[in-house]
Amino acid sequence: MPIVVQKYGGSSVADVEKIRKVALRVKETRERGYQVVVVVSAMGDTTDELLALAKQVSPDPPRRELDMLLTCGERISMALLSMALQEQGVPAISFTGSQSGIITNDTHSQARIVEVRPYRIQDELARGKVVIVAGYQGVSFKREVTTLGRGGSDTTAVALAAALSAESCEIYSDVDGVFSADPRVVPDARKLETLSYDEMQELASAGAKVLNAQAVEFAKAKGIVILARTAHTAGTGTAVQEWVAPADTRVKGVTAEAEMAVLSAAVEAVKLPELLEFLDARGVRGRALAFDGLMGQGRTFIAVPLQDVHGLEVLKRDVGARFGEAVTPREEVGTVTAVGAGMNADWSYLRRALGVAEELGARVHAVHTSPLQLTLLVDKQHLKPLTARLHREFLGA
Repeated sequence: MPIVVQKYGGSSVADVEKIRKVALRVKETRERGYQVVVVVSAMGDTTDELLALAKQVSPDPPRRELDMLLTCGERISMALLSMALQEQGVPAISFTGSQSGIITNDTHSQARIVEVRPYRIQDELARGKVVIVAGYQGVSFKREVTTLGRGGSDTTAVALAAALSAESCEIYSDVDGVFSADPRVVPDARKLETLSYDEMQELASAGAKVLNAQAVEFAKAKGIVILARTAHTAGTGTAVQEWVAPADTRVKGVTAEAEMAVLSAAVEAVKLPELLEFLDARGVRGRALAFDGLMGQGRTFIAVPLQDVHGLEVLKRDVGARFGEAVTPREEVGTVTAVGAGMNADWSYLRRALGVAEELGARVHAVHTSPLQLTLLVDKQHLKPLTARLHREFLGA
């Protein structure tokens, strides 16, 4: 029997009634002749609530203990879904990440999967059971509980699909696939039927929340097609895969990222390797947006997504203690990114983007370009209007 891996996000298992609906969907998949492995996130806002609880104890919680705390959320979801399936007459069993054989490196809060040993899962599938796996977590080679960073349940699902040679990996959320922009910001955003791995990874790393960037990276390496679908209605979703038929437009989507801070460093006062070593030692990941002397400012900008930075105030304090006024943390800026294959083959998109920003009165602090993306660093107050205008400029809606 072929294997299918299904992943359900926190909103899909937010309460008991939704968990029962997920159980019905899993049951229907099993009745169509599939062996089913289900990866679940924590219920609703459980992860945020646990994180807030930790912050009441410590402004910068020890990452090991934070992992021990946050992994509780997925364990609740997996056990309840297993119970719901058994109530419907479907044999099921739940496993934590470590029980599932998810082996990671030893980086707490942002671990990466290095190996999957799905022996217990394979044994239970052979016994006719649905296997429920707690997403977002694993165990390091030092036998420490680890988490994979925000959105890490996607990575769990893709990694298991690869290890089990699954027929498909289905990622279920509130929306039916990936859109050309956030529909809450751009009501006319289009659903994308297909996306390449590279395009999806760029969108995810730039702020699109539908899929996790590391999961897409893993899928590309293993050749796993990801199907992003809604858990609530029947829909075609979006297929993320290696090859995508050429489209009429280079730009596939426009997305914004507000949950970030930017470290602005004076290039004449700070050696960039020293600053990067400082960030690496604290597990702070970021995207370099601009280097030396952009627009005469003589500064380097490093964007730091805040989703896995669990002690921002402490980080700012440490930056000040180490570098003084030479490095300035700035929280009033964010990024708007357009993604598409070959969009920087010439300067036309950059020229048009800068023109739109000027029309809106949005100061562009920095620009980052690559073969797949064009990113503008602007004040947060301009993120939504600039996203909407660039979507209309590039995609005509």
